[in-house]
Amino acid sequence: MSGLEEPLYALHWNNNISVAIITLISYDYMLQLEKEVTFVWERRWSAMTYLYLVVRYFGILVAMTCACWGGLFYIPEAVSYGMFLLMQWGFSVYFCLAEVILIWRLYALYNQSKPILYVLLGLFLPIVALYIAVDIFLWSRPSAVSMQEIIITPNIKYCTALYHIGPMPAIYASIPVMCYDILLAILAIIVLGKHLKERKELNMRPSAYVVTIVRYHVIYFVLNLATQIFMAILWANLPIVATFLVQLFNGTAPFIIMPRLIISIWDTHANNNCVHVSTTFEDCVCWTSPPALEQYEMNPAHSVPL
Repeated sequence: MSGLEEPLYALHWNNNISVAIITLISYDYMLQLEKEVTFVWERRWSAMTYLYLVVRYFGILVAMTCACWGGLFYIPEAVSYGMFLLMQWGFSVYFCLAEVILIWRLYALYNQSKPILYVLLGLFLPIVALYIAVDIFLWSRPSAVSMQEIIITPNIKYCTALYHIGPMPAIYASIPVMCYDILLAILAIIVLGKHLKERKELNMRPSAYVVTIVRYHVIYFVLNLATQIFMAILWANLPIVATFLVQLFNGTAPFIIMPRLIISIWDTHANNNCVHVSTTFEDCVCWTSPPALEQYEMNPAHSVPL
């Protein structure tokens, strides 16, 4: 391509991907709005409700920032750099919140086991520190990544990111995160296997809640694995088309999957009979594995509206 054609080609792809991100995020929000009204705004709020609201609306903020950054609208270089930092730090905060939700679910699946909770939180704190270190060392240093204003004509110009170091630091930093996600997925699969064995011995169908939670654990593991890989290979100066396809995935998939994880549990509750209710985990503890729990808790102190 000539010197003028390549920036125009990149701007064309940027605008198409930006519109696709806005469309997908908006469409998913409209699809889930009725369930959100039913399970959030018309119910008593729990801790998971607050987590849902944060991941839903903070995720929309980050996704729309991703869509608007670049060439969809003209943004001065200084503002563009600030938006770029908001995106990268926003990704880290969002993924940390997603990990908290998965830890919360596992804690519930393991019958509120304190050792499981302490182990998962103890391993999670270094992951949070790693996210912060990566955001400071890789994304926040102009010597690592900087903005460049591309001027095609006096009326057509946009900003893009220039990566000054290779992908290896990002790859090394992603390994502990992926290992932690593997641990969460394995723990979820173990509890599912135990649950299926117990239900088979009782000649009963598996609990929809356990199956749903484990399914989304596995989906999130695959999603986060792909996201970590894509975030790392952005530093490898990919071709234009590959770069924007990666941005499309990173700007949509995480912000669609995690809210759906929470909504799906509430939706499962609404369409199945609960057999065990806890005020601590009122949104996700209707499991049916131990025979002792095959009855409703009649104590009003422990009953909550679902």
